[in-house]
Amino acid sequence: MDPKVIEDARAAFPQGIPAITLGAVLHEGECHPEPLVTIPLSMMTRHGLIAGATGTGKTKTLQLVAEQLSAAGVPVFLADIKGDVSGIAVPGETGSRITQRATDTGYAWEAKGFPVEFLSLTGQHGAQLRATVSSFGPLLLSKVLGLNDTQTSVLTLVFKYCDDQKLLLLDFADLRAVLQYLSGPGADALKEYGGMSKATVGVLLREMVELESQGAEAFFGEPEFDLQDLLSVTSEGRGLVSVLELQDTQDKPALFSTFMMWMLARLYATLPEVGDLDKPKLVFFFDEAHLLFSNASKDFTEQVEQVVRLVRSKGVGVFFVTQSPKDVPPDVLGQLGNRVQHALRAFTPDDEKALRAAARTFPKTDHYDVQAILTSLGIGEALITTLTKRGTPTPPFATRLIPPAARMSPLDADELAARIAGSKQVRHYATDIDRESARELLLERAEEDARQAAAEAAKEPIGVPTRSGRSPKEPPSVAEQVFKSPLTRTILGTITRSLMGALVGAPRRRR
Repeated sequence: MDPKVIEDARAAFPQGIPAITLGAVLHEGECHPEPLVTIPLSMMTRHGLIAGATGTGKTKTLQLVAEQLSAAGVPVFLADIKGDVSGIAVPGETGSRITQRATDTGYAWEAKGFPVEFLSLTGQHGAQLRATVSSFGPLLLSKVLGLNDTQTSVLTLVFKYCDDQKLLLLDFADLRAVLQYLSGPGADALKEYGGMSKATVGVLLREMVELESQGAEAFFGEPEFDLQDLLSVTSEGRGLVSVLELQDTQDKPALFSTFMMWMLARLYATLPEVGDLDKPKLVFFFDEAHLLFSNASKDFTEQVEQVVRLVRSKGVGVFFVTQSPKDVPPDVLGQLGNRVQHALRAFTPDDEKALRAAARTFPKTDHYDVQAILTSLGIGEALITTLTKRGTPTPPFATRLIPPAARMSPLDADELAARIAGSKQVRHYATDIDRESARELLLERAEEDARQAAAEAAKEPIGVPTRSGRSPKEPPSVAEQVFKSPLTRTILGTITRSLMGALVGAPRRRR
């Protein structure tokens, strides 16, 4: 291999500092057997991107980085879309492929397992994850429900009303009760907020029913997942790997991607400012990141950008894992300092355009034709540029990645069941809690209104409605009854005739 390539790689990736080891340099089909390519541990909070076509090794790269973070005492959170990453809990298995890859990269491979807690949105494959509707907020919930901008603004209005009225939104039953109340007897209460149409309320209720049919009622409620559980470090000093198992929710991509965004946003809101650290407090991996931004509103995308930009100062690193860099909005992509780009394919004109765009985003290099190398990388190889300890980007180097230390195949059903059965988190979050919230408060309010109406009605005389539907007349007084009696009318008639006779004389007789 050209000595200049090795010399530049050693200058770009200095050794002897705490770092994540990625692999050995590739050049013109030759691999230099020395694992030079690294990411300084202190730069993991500058975020990153792991991208590449299907089958190029993105998930194993994610596992490789997560393992080394755990070994360095850094907790990790990642999503396991297909169940491929569960094997991180047990040591890897020696084989010819592992041996060959370790030899190629000059890496002293050793089988290791790592501390893992399995989490689940349904509670079937790990500790039950829950979040309250209030903490989820209108923007994230709108993304899950697939609402347009107008519907999102109405949902925001409803959340504002509930905040002002101290109505807790814990689950979908609470939100449904508030929507039905505000579109019916409580409609006047929204006049100062701008009001909302019954048609929009109907859309919201229908979308909620659809989401509930997919099992959403399981994760909206209490006890809410304590995010401090993600920050655990074992007594041996290894960071906990929290794996969100999603095999049973693969058909609900907006749901799990937005739930992960909720976790990240809550971490940003609750963790203290810590500035630059020698190592992160937590690294968060967004697998299938394109699902997070698909059909996302402008407000939602801006919120993601803000969280990614500012959460670094809380000691949290974020890595997006997806097929193409164009899956991530430019403003978010601009915040990602570390990049592991696996092979891209160019089968269509759109693919070729995306390839050229991706190639232009890499720093300049004299050693590679970036566009050409991106289409010729093999499985488990990537073009990598990272941030140095000074925060400057390295030139890109084609890299053959070292093999993960844990098992690369998933746990079987019995192994996973045994892990879940022994989990303290699973037992802690197993039972849901239903405390007083918006639904109960609105029910009490309705009952009180009914009691007051009944009391007012009891004070008024009750009459039988007339056939015409008019209100019945009030009963006559005693004086009216005496005046209208037959005896009184006879006496009054006699007196009247006597007076008239005195005034006009007696009537003439007929002839």
